[in-house]
Amino acid sequence: MSAIAVFPAGPVIASFSVRGRPAPQGSKRHVGNGIMVESSKRVGPWREAVKAAFATAGPQAPRFGGPVRVTVEFLFDPPKSAPKKRKHWPTTRSSGDIEKLLRSTFDALVDSGILLDDAQIVEVIAKKTHVVFEVPGANIIVEEVQ
Repeated sequence: MSAIAVFPAGPVIASFSVRGRPAPQGSKRHVGNGIMVESSKRVGPWREAVKAAFATAGPQAPRFGGPVRVTVEFLFDPPKSAPKKRKHWPTTRSSGDIEKLLRSTFDALVDSGILLDDAQIVEVIAKKTHVVFEVPGANIIVEEVQ
């Protein structure tokens, strides 16, 4: 068994922070006539927050079509019951499944015009953490892979 190799990074395509509560892309349900509806009401506002944060982050380059690495740090408020004297990780259902959080964020990256398709993402570095003196949201970096 070999170790996982990290791809050499190229230039940063986008680097920005999103403020708001990260929302996982959940299941869809069929409502009739071939129409599917997202089951989570929080996904739409989260995707819009990602698009707005990218739009205000600075000059926008044209959509990138090559392979990319995406680094995402999801930031959550700790629950009121969290221990105050030791590190507590966001492992509860309310913080969401990291894979579903990534799905909603990747779709927003495509919608915002950073990427042509989320299939371009060949490497992901992701983590969930609690923040004490910051606003919940996410820090996102998209880098070209060489």
